[in-house]
Amino acid sequence: MTLHERYGLTRVINAAGSFTPVGVSRSSPGVAQAAAEALGNFFVIDELQGAASVALARWTGAEAGAVTHCAAAGITVAIAAAMTGMRAEAVAALPDTTGMANRVVLPANHAVNYGHPIVQDVRLAGAQPVFAGTAGACTTADIERSISHPETSCLLLVSSRLTTGGPVDLAGAVAAAQRRGVPAIIDGAAQDMRIGELLATGADLVVISAHKYLASPTAGLIIGRSKWVQAARAQEKGIGRAMKPTKEAICGVLAAIEERERLDLAAWRRKQEDRVIHFVQLANALDGVNARAQPDAVGMPFSRAHLSIDSGRARLDARALAAALKSGAPSIWIMEHRLAEAELILELVQLGDDEIDTILARLSELLA
Repeated sequence: MTLHERYGLTRVINAAGSFTPVGVSRSSPGVAQAAAEALGNFFVIDELQGAASVALARWTGAEAGAVTHCAAAGITVAIAAAMTGMRAEAVAALPDTTGMANRVVLPANHAVNYGHPIVQDVRLAGAQPVFAGTAGACTTADIERSISHPETSCLLLVSSRLTTGGPVDLAGAVAAAQRRGVPAIIDGAAQDMRIGELLATGADLVVISAHKYLASPTAGLIIGRSKWVQAARAQEKGIGRAMKPTKEAICGVLAAIEERERLDLAAWRRKQEDRVIHFVQLANALDGVNARAQPDAVGMPFSRAHLSIDSGRARLDARALAAALKSGAPSIWIMEHRLAEAELILELVQLGDDEIDTILARLSELLA
C-alpha cells in the first residue's frame, strides 16, 4: 500500500510550485537514501554542521554556511545573530532584548506574507520591525533614513515574487547598511538557483529554503560571512534550539548539494522550457483558454504556464475551474494568486509527464 492508501490521504498533483501546504517538493532517490541512512546512525552534530558549512561554501562561494530547521527559522535565527553576535549572555536572554539594538529595518513593500507574516519571524527573535518607504515603493534613501537610528540591529530584505510595488535596489540597500556598520540579511527562500546573485549584492547573510528547488528534506540554509554564520550557530544554545535541523535533514542537504553541483543547468533549463511550451500548445486548443509561457518574475531559470480563461467562451470561469481541479481525484493544485484576473498559473518543475497529461485531460473534461 502507498502512504496515501494506508492513511487515507488525498493524492495531490502539485502544479502550485514549491508550496508548503502540499509538501513543497520531491526529493530524489539519492537524497532520500542519504536521509534514510542518517536515520539509522548517530553523528556528532557539530561535525555534520561543519561538513555542511564546507559544502555550502564550495557550492555558493560564500565564506560559510549553516543548516537550520527551515527558511522561516533561518530569518529568526539570522536576526537573533545580528542582535547578539557571539555574546553568550545575550544569546541566553532572547527574546528579551533589553540593552540590545533591536530595530530590524524592512522595506514596507517587502513585508510579505508567505503563509504567515514575515514580521512575525522578526518578532519571534524579540526584535521590532521598522518599515522603510511605503507599500508602493522604497528607495535607498528611505532605507538610509531608517537605518540611521542607533538602535538598528540589521536590515532585512526580501527577494520574492510576493513583494509589492517597485523593485528595491538590493545592492544599493546593502551598501547603505554597510556604510553604517549594519548587517544586511536577504530572505531568498525560493531562490536557491540565484544564491550567487544574492550574495553578489554584498549581503552579510542570505537565507534559503533547502527543501524547495534544492529538494532536500525540510531545512533552511544560512549562507554568508563567517562572522555572522558563527553568530547564527550560537543561537543553538538559545532560541535556535527550537529551530534546530535534524541529522537526516543535514545529510539530505549534503546529498542535494552534491546533486546540484553535478547538474547540467543549461540542459535542465531547456527541458523545463520545452515542457512548458508543449503544455501551452496543448492548453491553447481548449475552449476559452489563452495560454502562454512566462518566465519567473525574479529570475529563477524556468517559466510557468499562464492560462487566461475567457468566461464568455469557457464552461467555467477561472475560480470555478481552479476549484474543480482541486476537488477532483487526484486533487490538482495550481497557483491561485491571479484568479481575480481570470488567470491560472501552473508550475511544472516538480511534475512527471504522466501528471502533466492528467492535468491536460482534466482541463479538457472540465472545459468541453
